[in-house]
Amino acid sequence: MVRTFDRIVIAVPDLQAAVEQYQLLLGTAPFTYDNVRGESVAWWGLTNTVMELAQSAVDTPRLQGIVFHSLEAAQSESPVANSMGIDIRICDGRPTADFRRLRPEAQCAALSVDHVVLRTDDARACIELFSGELGVRLALDKTAPEWGGRMLFFRAGKLTLEVIESDTETSRGNFLWGLAYQCQDLADLAGKLGGRGVAVSGIREGRKPGTLVASIKSHCLDIPTLLIQPST
Repeated sequence: MVRTFDRIVIAVPDLQAAVEQYQLLLGTAPFTYDNVRGESVAWWGLTNTVMELAQSAVDTPRLQGIVFHSLEAAQSESPVANSMGIDIRICDGRPTADFRRLRPEAQCAALSVDHVVLRTDDARACIELFSGELGVRLALDKTAPEWGGRMLFFRAGKLTLEVIESDTETSRGNFLWGLAYQCQDLADLAGKLGGRGVAVSGIREGRKPGTLVASIKSHCLDIPTLLIQPST
């Protein structure tokens, strides 16, 4: 059974160029190394997960996949086969725990991932995969046409996978689409990001009452990225 989102993986064609961008967004330099699959990767530790950039044979950066932590996982990271073609993996969490202990300079204590957005044309298959097979709690299942259609919210380790099922006319298959980061003081963070040259939209009210949000306009690898200040 899944305990937490161990890592969120972004595939990039040029790791060095991507790191130069993303470290301005996250506010610190990452830990970089070559993993067991021979990929050059960069890790940032957030309060509830790790963000990983991985050098890959892609034309443009994209959200690649999710690595979950499970107590039942083998020592070596393993893929989760699924009919949706989504890159899902399971690990035992030990490399991430070592990274947090040994690389304090690559930790971002002021940020967490609020949610990851997955777009799909098959909500039922998502429920079977994430809830049925992996044991991730389905916290909410609702239909909201004004937000894109049927929405599922899977919750584990203070992080949410938000699934949006498109209607048949706009279906594009299954793919990870966007990210939302959470911070405690959005105005303060927006000011710091602006000082580092990161473009941020104006602050506005969020969908959830009492929240404030702003969109990241640069240094996010062209992945739709939102900042959220939770309600008090």
